[in-house]
Amino acid sequence: MNTIRTGKFLRLVAILACCLLPVFSGAAWAERIKDLASVQGVRNNQLVGYGLVVGLDRSGDQTTQTPFTVQSIVNMLAQLGTTLPTTINLQLNNVAAVMVTANLPPFARIGQQIDVTVSSMGNARSLRGGTLVMTPLKGADGQIYAQAQGSLLVGGVGAAASGSRAVINHLLAGRIIAGATVEREVPTALGQGAFVHYEMSNLDFGTTQRVVEAINREMGAGMAQAIDGRLIQVNAPLDSNARVAFMGRIENLDVRPMRSAARVVVNPRNGSVVMNQTVTIESCAVAHGALSVVVNTEQQVSQPNALAGGQTVTTSQSEIEIKAGGGALMQLKAGVNLSDVVKAINALGANPQDLISILQAMKSAGALRADLEVI
Repeated sequence: MNTIRTGKFLRLVAILACCLLPVFSGAAWAERIKDLASVQGVRNNQLVGYGLVVGLDRSGDQTTQTPFTVQSIVNMLAQLGTTLPTTINLQLNNVAAVMVTANLPPFARIGQQIDVTVSSMGNARSLRGGTLVMTPLKGADGQIYAQAQGSLLVGGVGAAASGSRAVINHLLAGRIIAGATVEREVPTALGQGAFVHYEMSNLDFGTTQRVVEAINREMGAGMAQAIDGRLIQVNAPLDSNARVAFMGRIENLDVRPMRSAARVVVNPRNGSVVMNQTVTIESCAVAHGALSVVVNTEQQVSQPNALAGGQTVTTSQSEIEIKAGGGALMQLKAGVNLSDVVKAINALGANPQDLISILQAMKSAGALRADLEVI
């Protein structure tokens, strides 16, 4: 009897799994509207400032080579009531001139704290253990929007002795968590009149239409309409409280975006190659061979005999050798998914730098079904 009940239970679990599989697989492909689009006008604003980091352990700027650091110290002391003669020669190594950057989030209010990034701009060796002196942060319009100050958090560490130095990670940049206080607000309008506009992150007409259909299906017919392939106009309540609730419902709607365009991104500086799931290749033949040039230079001394009266000179003798590796013709089968494409490309045995040239040649021959982007 227990065996029969166990068998019935397992069959029931299998049936439920088969029924729920399409639901979970569909949800896995869906994305929220807030992940696909942003509200027009709701954006961050960049802030920047120039300041000083003090309290360094003899790892600051060498003031003889960074005159702007000395000038900044003199100006700061003058504002604090200490006047120094113009002829004084400051020799300080516990101060560093830095640039301070931050992002002012939308709807930030006066008194709100934001994170800042501090980066050395002189010849300091390390900012570890330093403290940023009060620094005004300005926007693109030249107005002061925040004041930054606090102790730096530097992720690296280093040590030096007897001319040797060891460094782990980066010592010339750090962050101050909640290190700036907002002093001026940026007015942000939540929509224009009776409308709220959503901007799609990527230009995709199919995905834009699906977003419009999802909003109209949930909020009512005619509530949303596509202005173009990126901009969507939505009728929204005029009351601010109702508008926020309305937009909260919209941004959490699930939409299945269209498949992204096939694209291969290559970086020739470091040899990295990245491709998305929709990349395919057609059948083609590729011949790949390595070509190397080796130059050996030897210094030889030419010395005349004792009675010649000449001078001993040094001459260079170079030997040039050109090596061409095997370039056998290899046929690549058509690949309809990413794993097939990766297997076919790996079969060539090329290094990343050579792979970039091969991909460019395959694109020119029409065998690579993807956009090739070089960054």
